[in-house]
Amino acid sequence: MSLVVSYLKKLPLHRQTLLRLLILFLFICGITALHYTTTTDRAHAHDVFRRLYFIPVILGGIWFGLRGGFGTALVVSVVYAPHVVFQWGRITGSHPEQYLEMLLFNIIGVITGSLSSKEHRQRLRAEESTARLAVSFAKLREQADMIIEIEDQLRRADRLTALGELSAGMAHEIRNPLGSIRGTAEILRDAFPPEHKYAEFTAILVKEVDRLNQVLEDFLRFVRPEPSDLVRFSPAETLREVLQLGEVQARNANVDIVTEIADLPETEGDASQFKQVFLNLILNALQAMAGGGQLHITTETCEKWVVCRFSDNGSGIPKENLERIFNPFFTTKQEGTGLGLAITGRIVENAGARITVESEEGQGTTFTLKLRVATGAGEKHEEADSGH
Repeated sequence: MSLVVSYLKKLPLHRQTLLRLLILFLFICGITALHYTTTTDRAHAHDVFRRLYFIPVILGGIWFGLRGGFGTALVVSVVYAPHVVFQWGRITGSHPEQYLEMLLFNIIGVITGSLSSKEHRQRLRAEESTARLAVSFAKLREQADMIIEIEDQLRRADRLTALGELSAGMAHEIRNPLGSIRGTAEILRDAFPPEHKYAEFTAILVKEVDRLNQVLEDFLRFVRPEPSDLVRFSPAETLREVLQLGEVQARNANVDIVTEIADLPETEGDASQFKQVFLNLILNALQAMAGGGQLHITTETCEKWVVCRFSDNGSGIPKENLERIFNPFFTTKQEGTGLGLAITGRIVENAGARITVESEEGQGTTFTLKLRVATGAGEKHEEADSGH
């Protein structure tokens, strides 16, 4: 019986129903045939056959609930009654026991069907409760992940606020004498002709002063970012413009840029600031592929987000550094300032966008940038596509 039950559970619902009805039909027909084909002088055999009717009655109740149990018992009573009336009717004293047995068929069918229906309802309620709990658990997990992310952002914001308050004044104080140093260096450079032995040193002095000034500019831009109005801009158009700017650098670095830029809806953010984001990600990938390689840039629209991926096959980032790459002044490059990705992260955060990184040493790195689709931009984009 357990093999039959396990086999039935593997079948589709409609096939299960048909097969169960067929089993009940065969049980009832087989037992009834035994009754009608066995002579009445074999009373013990008829006692056994009569009790075999309980099998389809109980199965009907288990499989089809109250209706199945009572219906099966009623069918058994109907097919068994002629045997009692016509074959056993000639034997005195047999009628009460036979009719009592038919009454028991119906009682057992009702009881079994009622219990089965109650169990079925409880199982449905348990499944509904399980489904609701699963949904609640998923929401709680999502909220927990969001809380953890917000806590990370708050901790980063606290660090950046403290860093800005402590260092902004110092940076301004450094810029003032730095301007005087550069002016003096230019005077010295003009004082020596190009072939003079000191002309090279004055040129180096001016170059290093400019580099230091650029570091200060990046730092001030980071600790005091420009206000960003969340206006609409086209990420596809902006990315294409940046690729034109980076084409020469990619060629000089022996890097092949492969792009799959789809038609994208407008997103929230400032186009000039996200030009800097795109350029930082591209330059970071070029620097990671010192010996050349490929940079894959793909875009797609996913629900309310525009997703841009920058994947290189460079040296990759060690696992212990992945959580620190957006921290200011963290860099593994000898000539890097550690502010490029920090500024990128700040711009992305201020625009309500998201950026993540996946990397494996020796295999490459993928930066995934998710930009929020501007309100109504998705609908307009779909209408434009349907117009084609």
